[in-house]
Amino acid sequence: MAKKIQGLSEWRLNILEKHLLTSLIILFFILSIIFLFISIITGNIYFRGVAIGLIISWSTCLIALIFKKIIYKNLIKVVK
Repeated sequence: MAKKIQGLSEWRLNILEKHLLTSLIILFFILSIIFLFISIITGNIYFRGVAIGLIISWSTCLIALIFKKIIYKNLIKVVK
């Protein structure tokens, strides 16, 4: 980022700039576990649906991250 966003410390800025996809995967994973436990405790099917949606979300993000790393690794090999 050319200009620093006011109010954000360095570690937050580092996460937003360099590790956004990884942090979103971790967030979706934690939220899916929380909603899954809530659905088990309360027996509410709607919370279970939210948990399933979040599981699908973080798993597809993880697949995208793996492909991104593989493609990036192959591009570095081609350039060298």
